[in-house]
Amino acid sequence: MSDTNHRGPRVLVFDVNETLSDFTALRGRFEDIGAPAELMPTWFAGVLRDGFALTAAGAYADFAALALDGLRTLLPAAPGWTGDVEADARHVLDGLAELEVHPDVPDGVRRLSEAGFRLVTMTNGNAALTRRLLDRAGLTDRFEALLDVSGPRCWKPAPAAYRYAVGHVGAEPEEALMVAVHPWDVDGALRAGLGGAWLRREAAAYPESLSRPTYAVRDLVELAQALTAAEG
Repeated sequence: MSDTNHRGPRVLVFDVNETLSDFTALRGRFEDIGAPAELMPTWFAGVLRDGFALTAAGAYADFAALALDGLRTLLPAAPGWTGDVEADARHVLDGLAELEVHPDVPDGVRRLSEAGFRLVTMTNGNAALTRRLLDRAGLTDRFEALLDVSGPRCWKPAPAAYRYAVGHVGAEPEEALMVAVHPWDVDGALRAGLGGAWLRREAAAYPESLSRPTYAVRDLVELAQALTAAEG
C-alpha cells in the first residue's frame, strides 16, 4: 500500500538491529552460558525499553552500556544459570559483532541501490557494528552513511533521531523513507515527517494503534519491487 504524500522517496533510512541483522544466533550465545535461549528477546526488549525511557527523560546512554546492564540484571534470575555475570555477559555481547544479515537483505539492498535510491543506516545500536555486518555481506559500498544515535544523543523513535539521519545526507524528511521491521520505528518516522516501510517478515499483523505504514511488505526484495514499480 502506498501514500501519495510520500511517493518517490529518494533516501531510504534503514534500521539495523533485526531489520538488516538476524538476531537468531544470539539465542545460541545464551545457551552457551547455560541460560535459556528464550531470554534473548526479553533482554533485547529491555534494552530498547531503557533506551526509550532515558530519551523520554531527556537523558542518553549508548546501546552497549544498556545491553550490559540488562544482562547483569537478567542473568542472575535465569533458570539454571550459574556462571560469572561479567564474563557471560561479554560472551553474549561479543555475538553482536558476528551477526549475519537476513537472507533477503543482499538482493534487496542491491536492487534498491541499482535503482538509484540513496541508502543510509540509522541504528539505536552502534555504527561500527553496522559496518562489520555490512562488510561481511559485501554491502557497505551500497550505503552513503552509517549512522547511530550517538549523533543526536537520543534514541529512535524520538523525532530528532530521524531528522538527524536525513539532515546528515542533506535531505528533507519528506524525501526519505524509514525501513524497519519494528512497527514503533515506522510509527516514529511517520510522526517525524518521513515515510515508513514496514518489513513484516514473520509478524502476524501491524498494530492498529500505530500510524499506518506507507508500505507494508514481506521483506526487502518486495520493497524494492514496490518502490521501483512506483518510480515507473
